[in-house]
Order: sequence, then C-alpha cells, then structure tokens
Amino acid sequence: PKHPHFPGKAKSVIWIFVNGGPSHVDTWDYKPALEKMDGKTFEGFDRFTGFFANAVGGLMKSPFEFKKHGQCGKPVSSIFPNLSQHVDKMAFIHSVHTESNNHSPALFAMNCGLPRMGYPCVGSWVTYGLGSESDSLPAFVVMSDPKGRGLPKGHAANWGAGFLPSVYQGTHFRPTGDPIDNLKRPGGMNAEQQRRQLDLLKTLNQQHFEANPFEEELAARIESFELAYRMQAEVPGVIDLKGEPEHVRKAYGMDRQDTAEFGRQCLMARRLVEKGVRFVQVFSGGWDSHDYLERGHASRIRSVDQPMTALIKDLKERGMLDDTLVIWTGEFGRTPDNNKRGGVYSLGRGHNADAMTMLMAGGGVKKGSIVGATDEIGAKAVEVAHPIRDLHVTLLHLLGLDDNKLTYFHAGRYKQLSQFGGKVIQELIA
Repeated sequence: PKHPHFPGKAKSVIWIFVNGGPSHVDTWDYKPALEKMDGKTFEGFDRFTGFFANAVGGLMKSPFEFKKHGQCGKPVSSIFPNLSQHVDKMAFIHSVHTESNNHSPALFAMNCGLPRMGYPCVGSWVTYGLGSESDSLPAFVVMSDPKGRGLPKGHAANWGAGFLPSVYQGTHFRPTGDPIDNLKRPGGMNAEQQRRQLDLLKTLNQQHFEANPFEEELAARIESFELAYRMQAEVPGVIDLKGEPEHVRKAYGMDRQDTAEFGRQCLMARRLVEKGVRFVQVFSGGWDSHDYLERGHASRIRSVDQPMTALIKDLKERGMLDDTLVIWTGEFGRTPDNNKRGGVYSLGRGHNADAMTMLMAGGGVKKGSIVGATDEIGAKAVEVAHPIRDLHVTLLHLLGLDDNKLTYFHAGRYKQLSQFGGKVIQELIA
C-alpha cells in the first residue's frame, strides 16, 4: 500500500461496466418529450450522432414506464424494481460525453483516457498510485460475462497497464472453471519443494535483472511468480462462495438462473475488496440494442438489477460503502430515434457519444444527487456537461489522488490518466 496525495474518501473501487452502450433514455434519464413526439422527425437532430447514419428513423418513446423514487424524486424506469428503491444512496450524472460513437475507441476512452490502444487503464493508474492492501491477491481484478458477450471489444487492452510497469495490469478471472491457471500445486510436489524452486528461479532472475536494470518486464515477472505462489493459498478461499450464508447468496440472486452468474461476480467483488483488492471491474455484455430494445434491455437489466442492489446493501450493512466507490456505466449512451434495418423500423436505438448516464454510490459521492442534464429528447448533454477525463479526475480525487501529480515519465514527457488535464466534478462530491 502507498499513501495517497491527500486523505481520500474512498479506498477501493467496484466498477460495473455494462458493455455495449445502455440506453440512458430508457433507464435513468426520463424524457417526456419522446412520448409526445413519438414517431416524428426532430428538426435539427444530427443523423451522424449514431454510428449508422442511414439507419436513423423518427423519435421513439421509451417502451418502459418511469416513476419517481426516493426523497430525491429521481424518475427511474420500471425495469429497475430493486435499484429504484435505493436512489437516495446514489449519485447520478446525466451529462457525460465522449469522443467516439464506435465501440472499441469509446471503450478505450472510458477505460484508458484516450480512444486508442496502448494506454494504461484506470485500474492500473489507481493501483500504481495506491498499491494494494493485500500481498496475496492481485491489486486489480477483472471479471466478465460467462456467455461470451461480456468481453469488451479490445479485450485485455481495456485492463492493460500500457506504458506503466506490467505489475499494474488487471488480472482477468475467467468466468467458468478455475479463474486463473495453476491455482493448484503440481501433483507430487509439496510446499517446501515448490518454495525451493521459486527461490532458485528468483535468484537467477534477480542476477539477470541487476545486470539489465532497465528490463522492467523482468521485474514484473519476478513479482508475478511470488504473487502466484501466495495466491495458491489465498484465492481458492476467496472464490469459494459456499461459506456465505444462504440468505446472502439468495440476496445476490444466486438461486435464479437469470441472475446467478452476475450475482456470483458481485458477491466475489465484495469479498475481494474486503480482502484488500484495490480495484474490481465487472463487465456485463449484451447492451448493444440496435433492435428490439424492449426485449434486450429488459433481459439484461433483470440480470443485474438484483445483484447490484444486493452489492450496495451488503457493502452498506458491513460498513464498507463509505470507503468503496461503486460505479455503473457503459462506453456511451443511445440515440432517441427508432433505428431502421433495411428500411424497416427495428425498435432499437443507435450509438450516442454526446450523452450518457452514469450512477455512483458510496466512496464519498453526494447521496441522492442528480448532476447535469441532456436536452429535451436526450440527444446531447447540455447542462454541467463533462468529458470523460473529468470523470477520471473525479474518481482519482475520491481516492485521494491528484491527477496532475499521478504521473509517469514515458516517451519524453510525464503522462497522466487525463492526458490533457481535467477538473473534478464538484457536484458529485459529498
């Protein structure tokens, strides 16, 4: 563990990444104007907002009913029966925008600060700045959907360390089978024999490293062997959820087919943070609804609504929510129009880089706050609008890190997560 630049309100992060681009106007950003203008053409709407300019149709009202919840009066879609009951614990920002309406560059922008590969992701910067409170678990863990839809485009580039030392990259826990290779000691070898092997290997590698001090990959490899050895003792106990009480497993939805997998990952995220892991990112796929949005979004939200609610409640009951920052976001939002496929309305929406909604809970964010707004049809952020870099700077700030001081010398200059500087979104800070 390392000291932050100043006392932070959060110590760890659980980032729920709904991969594919959830529709803000069908989830958290209620737009009555879409009901009034359903099927009509909106004058001035830029058809190039979405990725497929020739697929733009008339405006489409949300297929879901919205109701106000909590003391903050937040309108929430009916497809969130559980999370809607906890809006007073959350902060919503409706005015974030990004640079690309294409999945891959948008994913890199959200995860790494720039819409291209090769840069350190947020989790790597956080662990570079704060280290880990556990010496037997990875500081940064990534989990993904087991159905094959959860891995984001670009895969490991979304949790890579870029030009930072490799020790700061995320560790992907596979969704099925053993999460990591070689968790069990080879047959016929006892702990003492394995330790002697690793000691010899460490001595040889260290001698080579001393002769070649700029081989940073070798330094990371030495540490990875030692961490792997310690993980053989620690990880099996963390990933074995059978010891959790039945009521906790049920609260996370592990007794239901549609919520079991995501519920298991949310519960594991809580256990990992509890053991000192600094940053956990969980990817949920299947949110790219160009057609039949009502069916697609309803299915995906059913899979995450109960588990994510259980995560927030569980952290709260354990006294962990105050210093654990929980984030929900995709890589961009959706357009307010009804997409066309082959000239036929598809009842879906296009990509929208100009507007999206994010929610946060715990970790020092202002409870029950609603920050910023989009225009009357949800096409563009117009009030308290912020680029992605401001979100990144705010996240670091909540952890006690100053983006201008969290730098790494590379390619002739000191680089940082925001790349070009950003500002803290003060309206989100408690």
